[in-house]
Amino acid sequence: MCSLMDRTDFCEIGVNVRIHGESSSVFFASTDMKDISEDKTTWKIKPYARKDDEIAMSNTREWSIKAPKNPQKLPRCTKNHSVPAILFSIGGYAGNHFHDFTDVIIPLFITARKFNGEVQFLITDEASWWVLKYQTILSKLSNYEIIYIDRETQIHCFPQAIFGLKRDPNELRINPKKHSYSMKDFKEFLRSSYSLKRARAIENKGGRGRKKKKQKPQLLIVKRSKTRSFTNIEEIRKMAKILGFKVIVVEPDINLKKVAEIVNSCDVMMGVHGAGLTNIVFLPEKAVFIQIVPFGGGDWVSSNFFGEPSKDMDLKYLEYKMSLEESTLIQQYPKEDVVLRDPQIIEKQGWSTFKSIYFDKQNVNLDINRFRPTLLKALQLLQQ
Repeated sequence: MCSLMDRTDFCEIGVNVRIHGESSSVFFASTDMKDISEDKTTWKIKPYARKDDEIAMSNTREWSIKAPKNPQKLPRCTKNHSVPAILFSIGGYAGNHFHDFTDVIIPLFITARKFNGEVQFLITDEASWWVLKYQTILSKLSNYEIIYIDRETQIHCFPQAIFGLKRDPNELRINPKKHSYSMKDFKEFLRSSYSLKRARAIENKGGRGRKKKKQKPQLLIVKRSKTRSFTNIEEIRKMAKILGFKVIVVEPDINLKKVAEIVNSCDVMMGVHGAGLTNIVFLPEKAVFIQIVPFGGGDWVSSNFFGEPSKDMDLKYLEYKMSLEESTLIQQYPKEDVVLRDPQIIEKQGWSTFKSIYFDKQNVNLDINRFRPTLLKALQLLQQ
């Protein structure tokens, strides 16, 4: 009934499921109950797909799944449903754009897509603003109005139910060998959901003769206003225009449809490592994605969170590692300080300390001459 996966606990009950939201309790009876030992009649689950993270789990409500030996002890149904249910949490790190997709949206796609909309979503750890942000996606996966199950005093009964979400052990990825879908399928689902126009990036190969003129590829510079922000964004824009790009600068906000449309209109997207880069899911195929890795390291996080996943999305990936001279940390620490001299020592002090300095304290003064070859390479990749 319950399987313990690498990153998530996942329970599927195929018969006579009864749910009481207010007490976070699930009840079921099965013809196979005689085969279940007395100490295995209750299971505990936190239905958020990041069970290896204590902080995320501390923000997730725990549910009890109970199988009473005596079916007469099952609570009486007060609300009957004719379709299966999926119960999942939007606690954990939900609200962070990256975690929204890697912990909730992609796992929900993997879990719910097979039902073709004929499934009822039950959300625990309610956040109505979150549902509003992702309403377009949610409505394409379920034909029914969402039930915020935590507040329910009724006994909701379903023919079958799933608790928790299936997910790939890697971030922003779907292994088609383990699941029925791939990241290409997910991107196509997003393109259909938001009615995005472009399936493929510009093929800037020019043409024969004088009549066909090369189109200018569009470059999106992802802006950040708090940390890891560009201090010379106008210089970057000017240089990119000289190289032949049309340039737009955008800081993604909660209007996901607008963000999706802007990103899909672009052929190249560049930005400093951060949650905003999750929007590569809306880029057309064969687009170029440039990730700027902050000074101090974070190579593993940058690669595993965005670099490697982008390849599964049929994007062309370029990585640019900041030099010390491009970091505003040089204005905050003396040049002999260990923060500048040997970031690995800081890294050994733990992720929290490392992040507080290299991710939360520094901004980016991009060296235009040093970065120029990366944009030229992006142009070359669009021609291949």
